[in-house]
Amino acid sequence: MRMPDLTALLTATAVFTSALAFAAKADDVHVLNWKGYGTDEPWAVAAFEKATGNKVINDFFNSEQEMLTKIRTNPGLYDVVMINAAFNDQAMDGKLIQPIDTSKLPNYADISKDKAGSPMLVHDGKVYGVPWVWGLTALAINEKSFDKPPTSIAEMWDAAHKGRVVIRDDAVEAVQFGAIATGQNINDIKDMDAVKAKLTSLMPQIKTFWSSENDWNQMVASNQIDIGTYWSGSADRAKTHFKLPVALVVPQEGAVAWLDAFSIPVGAKNVAGAEAFINYMIDPKFYVEWVTKVGAPVSANTKAVEALPEDAFNRKVMGDPEVAKRIQFQAPITDAQREAYLALWQQLKVDVK
Repeated sequence: MRMPDLTALLTATAVFTSALAFAAKADDVHVLNWKGYGTDEPWAVAAFEKATGNKVINDFFNSEQEMLTKIRTNPGLYDVVMINAAFNDQAMDGKLIQPIDTSKLPNYADISKDKAGSPMLVHDGKVYGVPWVWGLTALAINEKSFDKPPTSIAEMWDAAHKGRVVIRDDAVEAVQFGAIATGQNINDIKDMDAVKAKLTSLMPQIKTFWSSENDWNQMVASNQIDIGTYWSGSADRAKTHFKLPVALVVPQEGAVAWLDAFSIPVGAKNVAGAEAFINYMIDPKFYVEWVTKVGAPVSANTKAVEALPEDAFNRKVMGDPEVAKRIQFQAPITDAQREAYLALWQQLKVDVK
């Protein structure tokens, strides 16, 4: 994806006028996020630090549960945390995050209304999460293994791919994937027996259970896999940044959609710095550079998406109304559901051996 003169323009404008408007006292901004997910890009960190005087210190998690545990056991350590919107209720109910004054975020005005008004992020008129990006857990393929991309989720079960299929090691996502494969609503699963049977029949196909982008990318780079569940933004990065033979497939049966948002933990020591950092992360100029240099999910900022070329994946494909009809956004689940999903998933992993 090429955009003439974009890099020069972004370099000249550094971190953007809106970020410069913040007069926060220079201090550390502690950020908790997935590793390699935008907030720790060296060029982005350097630009933000130059514009605001705040120093960014990144820490990472490998699952939503680990993220919640880190906030809970380290009160006051983090200023910004990235939370999947489906887990925002859990963080709020645990009194782990605080309301955000969106008047301090100039770029918030351009967040799409449906994302900004999500009941997962707004409670009693207070905003507990600022929408950042959204994407899909769909299928990604090793292009070397296919003459043309498959169209159905059933490809995962094709005997031709036995031992060359991967799925993320996440109980909730796996069960929701199984729901889609059995024609069910991921947020209202009526037949768990059907989900269990479908996932059980997939286990002989599985090479391994992945947990990070690096895992997935290394396997496709060494031609060990044909197909597997993957995040849309990660597939874009694999193709754009790492030049790997990866293509995203949104199967006809559908895909799991998620919304990632930024929150400010209770006890944050640098709230002003956190506000400046969140505003920077939702700025169109940061987003376009992130997409161009690295690859990224879809911005929740409508102006950011409009700034992409018309044929960009995050406009042409992710903005396709036909694709929108096939995706299901994750909603919060209860503790009882989570425990049931985990028990099922652990048993399936034991049985695969």
